[in-house]
Amino acid sequence: MTHVRAVGLPRWLFVPAALGATLVLLPLVAMVLRVSWTDFPALVTGASAQEALWLSLRTSATSTVLCVLLGVPLAMVLARTSFRGQAVLRSLVLLPLVLPPVVGGIALLYTFGRRGLLGESLEVLGIQVAFTTAAVVLAQTFVALPFLVLSLEGSLRTAGERYDVVAASLGASPTTVFRRVTLPLTLPGLVSGAVLAFARALGEFGATITFAGSLEGVTRTLPLEVYLLRESDPDGAVALSLLLVVVAIVVIGATRQGRVPR
Repeated sequence: MTHVRAVGLPRWLFVPAALGATLVLLPLVAMVLRVSWTDFPALVTGASAQEALWLSLRTSATSTVLCVLLGVPLAMVLARTSFRGQAVLRSLVLLPLVLPPVVGGIALLYTFGRRGLLGESLEVLGIQVAFTTAAVVLAQTFVALPFLVLSLEGSLRTAGERYDVVAASLGASPTTVFRRVTLPLTLPGLVSGAVLAFARALGEFGATITFAGSLEGVTRTLPLEVYLLRESDPDGAVALSLLLVVVAIVVIGATRQGRVPR
């Protein structure tokens, strides 16, 4: 066995490090021990569980696409420009990272709800957003977008602008520079951000239940299904929770394939 010696690392740091790891791992171990493994396949393959899972996967994939379409330009503007109020804009864009999700759900409800800022006009056009599958996608995008922006912005700042400047000096248009130079250089950060956005969307609960409700087959995602089962079927709730944990582990493993900016 090969031992890696950490140069300059105080030995006492291993104690709080071990405590931190235990704090994260022990609840997961407790959940694994609580699962009824003989009933696990039946619990995670029930009709309602499967419907909630596929709804979560569909909406999370859609919201991730929206995060890429909106987040890439936003990260470019934040990383490659300088203007008055930029720091304020960045703070507002990253606000969902620290904002309680239920507060985000209320904000979305008062924006797209029937009596909301835009919802009233949409109702006149016959478009209803709140308490629909579209509301789930919007809620997931709202909470997941900052993850992609933060990851890609860090990657853009690390890459710098020297190659962009060279390409522009050789006559490449801004769109060509963006497509042929900037994106390839920052692709690991973009992939990592997209994967993290997907994971965040998949686990979204607070904003979804506030803005979209919990309608089976329409807005009831897997986290909402877990919440509803915790009283009526604790074994089912634990089994579905473990399923979400497994998906999260797979997603985190996928981010290791690219460099996550620090």
